Amino acid sequence: MRLYLESVPLGNHLGLLALVAYIATLVPTIIRIVFPSFKAHDVVRWLLKQRRAIGILAFVLAMGHAYFVIRKRNFDFFDFNTYRASSEGLATLIIFTILTITSNDWSIKRLKRNWKRLHTLTYAAMFLLTWHILNKMSGQWTLVTPIAAIGIISITSLFLMRKGAEFQKALAKSSPN
Repeated sequence: MRLYLESVPLGNHLGLLALVAYIATLVPTIIRIVFPSFKAHDVVRWLLKQRRAIGILAFVLAMGHAYFVIRKRNFDFFDFNTYRASSEGLATLIIFTILTITSNDWSIKRLKRNWKRLHTLTYAAMFLLTWHILNKMSGQWTLVTPIAAIGIISITSLFLMRKGAEFQKALAKSSPN
């Protein structure tokens, strides 16, 4: 088992840690809507309070992941195919960069309602990450592959359940009784 763990590149470990941190930023809101009985749970409340720091940590880990993947694969930045082959990862990293740059009190005050709209990009990143993980890891299974796949598919499924619950609530509000 130890040899198997050592065969996983550092970049993949950083990618998994970035994913775990990213999922931790999504969990509080999703759990509060999908499983309202957990709304006041200490872990959910702590994650909600620490979401900004955890999101920045996810970005730093994602940058580390990108760095090691670029080094390992010896990317040619002047070749368009490099960007085409890495489009979902690059798009996710761009979204994470925007979210990180605006994860501060000054941006919240300056952007007001638009800050919240901007930060809904995190859900686009979730779908891009699902594509990224399933696309890049297919045929290259390591110990982190099933963990990453289960993690992103689980949080995406919970997000879709959240959206379904919000839709049902909106329908119930709008229907005349």
